[in-house]
Amino acid sequence: MIIKPLLTTGVLFLLLPLILSGQKPAAVTSGEIYQKLKKLNMLASVLYVAAHPDDENTRLISYLANEKHAETTYLSLTRGDGGQNLIGKEIDEFLGVLRTQELLQARAIDNGKQMFSRANDFGFSKNAEETISIWDTDKIKADVAWAIRSCKPDIIINRFDHRTSGKTHGHHTASAILALEIFDKSGDPVFHPEQLQWVETWQAKRIFFNTSWWFYGSQEKFDKADKSLLMGFDVGVYYPLLGKSNNEISAESRSQHKCQGFGSTGSRGSQMEYLELLKGDMPSDKQNMFEGINTTWSRVKGGDMVGKMVEKTIQSFDFTKPEASVPALLEIYSQIQKTEDPFWKNLKSKECLEIIEACAGLYIEAKSNKKDAIPGENVKIDIEITKRLPIDVTLHSIQSDFFDIDSVFQINIEDNQMVFHQLSVSIPEKADYTTPYWLRTEGSLGMYQVDKTEWIGKPETPHPAQITYTLDIKGTKLPFTKHVVHKFNSPENGEEYRSFSILPRISVNFSNKVNIFSNSEKQPVTINITNFADSTSGILALPMPKGWRISPRTIPFTITGKGQSQEFTFEVTPPDKSSEVSATPKVLINDEVYMDALEEIKYDHIVHQWVQQKAVADFIRLDIQTTPLTIAYVDGAGDVIPDYLVKMGYKVDKLKDSDLRIDVLQKYPCVIFGVRSYNTIEALKFKQKDILAYVENGGKIVVQYNTSNGLVTPQIGPYPFKISRDRVTVESAEMTILKPEHPYLNFPNKIGEKDFEGWVQERGLYFASEWDSKYETLFSCNDPGETPNAGSLIFAQYGKGEFVYTGLSFFRQFPAGVPGAYRLFANIITPQNTISHDRKP
Repeated sequence: MIIKPLLTTGVLFLLLPLILSGQKPAAVTSGEIYQKLKKLNMLASVLYVAAHPDDENTRLISYLANEKHAETTYLSLTRGDGGQNLIGKEIDEFLGVLRTQELLQARAIDNGKQMFSRANDFGFSKNAEETISIWDTDKIKADVAWAIRSCKPDIIINRFDHRTSGKTHGHHTASAILALEIFDKSGDPVFHPEQLQWVETWQAKRIFFNTSWWFYGSQEKFDKADKSLLMGFDVGVYYPLLGKSNNEISAESRSQHKCQGFGSTGSRGSQMEYLELLKGDMPSDKQNMFEGINTTWSRVKGGDMVGKMVEKTIQSFDFTKPEASVPALLEIYSQIQKTEDPFWKNLKSKECLEIIEACAGLYIEAKSNKKDAIPGENVKIDIEITKRLPIDVTLHSIQSDFFDIDSVFQINIEDNQMVFHQLSVSIPEKADYTTPYWLRTEGSLGMYQVDKTEWIGKPETPHPAQITYTLDIKGTKLPFTKHVVHKFNSPENGEEYRSFSILPRISVNFSNKVNIFSNSEKQPVTINITNFADSTSGILALPMPKGWRISPRTIPFTITGKGQSQEFTFEVTPPDKSSEVSATPKVLINDEVYMDALEEIKYDHIVHQWVQQKAVADFIRLDIQTTPLTIAYVDGAGDVIPDYLVKMGYKVDKLKDSDLRIDVLQKYPCVIFGVRSYNTIEALKFKQKDILAYVENGGKIVVQYNTSNGLVTPQIGPYPFKISRDRVTVESAEMTILKPEHPYLNFPNKIGEKDFEGWVQERGLYFASEWDSKYETLFSCNDPGETPNAGSLIFAQYGKGEFVYTGLSFFRQFPAGVPGAYRLFANIITPQNTISHDRKP
């Protein structure tokens, strides 16, 4: 091993022991290099358009990227913020961050690229017209045009049918309508001309709808349908160089959508895909979507020679000696620089550099000694360059605008030896914090606000901490740019990697983001401050709106040690009457005010994420009565309800699968099942006998919404009922009370119209349908233009006990601090037989 100290003015470089680097460079096999060479000689671009993460057809994306070698980009109009989370508690914009990263992991597997618009997934929409009216129509159209002009697709493919408004999710249809409309407008320089300082106008050749038998209702109907406008081709190909079939790659990609529960089992064999032509000319060869489109280097001025050179390199490629192709690749790279199409020049230059790096066996990385730093903080960065195959390579320079580095060297990198270099740098004082760019400025219900036009469409915030290494390879100087990352050793997993993050000096956050006051007595409110500097001293205050009293007024603090946290408690006294307010803590440090919280999103299958937002908590002086009960709770998917039940004054015991026995259940007056518990807990299929016996003996079961698809047992309740896909998406839809005298509406709280004010996103989803006559209903509601639906809450007496199924979206209302939702839920979970006595365990 050779360890070379590299000397530049003002920077100390040390002899370092053998270490591995930060974010691990991709290990590229010879088979994958060959695939990349094939792609280098294919100049085709496809844009696939849909509405959400997990909408995309990964079979087709993988086929286009790996078999056709086309530049294949998935444009998801939203980040999936309005969906549900099966693996954690993130909802709304935090769920959008999680699903964004899952999409990026999926694209890393199927070799597609990823883009987004600024549209916010505001929840289920029943028609495209509503969707487009809530989205800022002009801006979303601009974003679709931006994606087309950025990707320059020869072909656009819609995932959904633009003719189905009112028959499926409005976001789905809207995505297809918008792509079809902008297909023509993206080529018009009058349409959003402000974009043309960054991109050029572009007119795609064709636009298709990626149809299948499913859109026809059945395989039989599809077989009988007119297919004159359909293309069909087999995507079930096998890639010997990768050792996998296209369907297997597709399944691995789709399985990254873990928070949506879309794990997929790989398959092998033939798999047909169909495209319906919407605009453009139909290819005569209905298995070749690129017919009539020049996908060779001859489409680029000065590119003819490049195509011939790449083809020659492909023919002579030696899988056992990839380094033998480097001289030819250097000539190809130089020739690409002479071409005159900026789009293909930039794209193919990057591809060529990646191939050269792989063929030379180069390992290049920059690793920070810290996982995060604040502006102005000093950081040491270890650089490793290893050349593992015999090819002449010299380190010429290291440059970074962000770190103000511009160092020139002439260091020969010997075969299979490591060169280390240590940089001492400072984070710029005005460096932006690491957080999703679309969340930096508050948006609207339908749109995220993006302040930098050139960032629109990007899947994540461009990381500023980059270093460019210029290597001289056989006389040709080539730039290789890498992000700075952090690596650490885990006793369980060995090497683990995290992105290097730039954070504010402190994070200030509430322990509880919803604080409920059921009377006028004061309550403690805890604020957590996490320090990301070496030491921080300041003054914490919690300004409260008029009518709310706070003690003490301020709290001085000092926190020493990066990553250390302390909790500070204020006493908050509410007003005598009902009141709903929000408050934000303020921390004063050296005349600077900090009010932001940092939230972490951590899962093994995605890159660690920081989300920075203003710290806000709701304070609710709630007119609520609760019966003192100890409640049993069975967690569902991403459940947050138990936390709020505790705030309401209940004692909550969480039950495991093994606890669902009659002798355990009978200790509790009420057992609540979390959302989708009957979709996600396999053991419930074996526990129903005990659960229903518990009800029959006088217990109460409350089951929150489940989906009909994937129920672990066909019958949840004591009597038959079905779970439909019915929902009411208008959160302000009128709630008609059907049985105003029923105890659920009168004890311990009197429920009226006011309790349904201020609901968020929806009334509810997956309502009951076709229920047995023994069930009763309490409410009727419907979206505009639809018939009344009474399935939002059904209940029945069974023996001495009660069973309730409800699709009302309490899981969204509780975190939003909706008072009426708390009052109604308190009534629902109070057993009627506790009106006269309390069956506490």
